[in-house]
Amino acid sequence: MGVPALKEALPSYAKDIRLNLDSAIAVSRLPEQRLWGTVLATAIASRGRRALVELAGEAKEHLSGEAFDAAKAAAAVMAMNNVYYRSKHLLADAGAAGYEDIPARLRMQVIGTHGGVDVADFEFWCFAVSSVNGCGGCLAAHERTLRDQGVGKDQVHEALRIAAVVHAVAVTLEAEEATAEDAVV
Repeated sequence: MGVPALKEALPSYAKDIRLNLDSAIAVSRLPEQRLWGTVLATAIASRGRRALVELAGEAKEHLSGEAFDAAKAAAAVMAMNNVYYRSKHLLADAGAAGYEDIPARLRMQVIGTHGGVDVADFEFWCFAVSSVNGCGGCLAAHERTLRDQGVGKDQVHEALRIAAVVHAVAVTLEAEEATAEDAVV
């Protein structure tokens, strides 16, 4: 179950992903809550069922119930915010003026409460999810907050590594499942 099961499930052509999965999680220097909240939040953002089931099961062993829910909350609110803010940024880049002055009018109170966990952990998870979802504005905003919270560049960089690897695992396993089903049909 968990990381070992995912490593076993990855096909031979994804050897690099398998090795990176091991190093990104097993060798991480992040505090346990920050690490496993990042793994869970990015697995949710990556939308791969197999990866999410395995990683959520293992994350439950490392996170309190409150932290587990907070990581899910970070993934949920960033799913909304990343679409909204990325789209506003793209409109501005396309020359559409005036959208930056219109308030979002989206409820995102969980960002202010941090889901009941440490501010730096919640922001870390939001940052990692924003990397999966490709929102430059959210990445920059959460990186600034993390740096203001005293989180070093090495840890911020580690969030990117974890997000990239978890996403690659999810994509690879979803592709394997889809192509195996396609071959049977």
